[in-house]
Amino acid sequence: MDPSQVIIRPVVSEKSYVLATANKYVFRVHQDAHKTQIRQSIEALFDVSVVSVHTLSVKSKPKRRGQIHGRTRSWKKAIVEVGPGDSIPIFQGLESLDEG
Repeated sequence: MDPSQVIIRPVVSEKSYVLATANKYVFRVHQDAHKTQIRQSIEALFDVSVVSVHTLSVKSKPKRRGQIHGRTRSWKKAIVEVGPGDSIPIFQGLESLDEG
């Protein structure tokens, strides 16, 4: 699988901002990707050294619009810790938001 197919997009939330200050970054990843593929993709795309990868499956939630019932999609999330001194440029503007 190509590295750009493994990493779908970064997860932008308050929790991911807090984790970014500790060199941990959160990404939405392909459902079938395993930790080794995620590690190799992050290292190839962002030129950083990955210390650890934690994955979890986000379960779907029930949603309703009027009388129509349905569910959201389930997806896979990866929390990637990079080595000291490394950072991922997608999350670079976060430090300035925390100070102001």
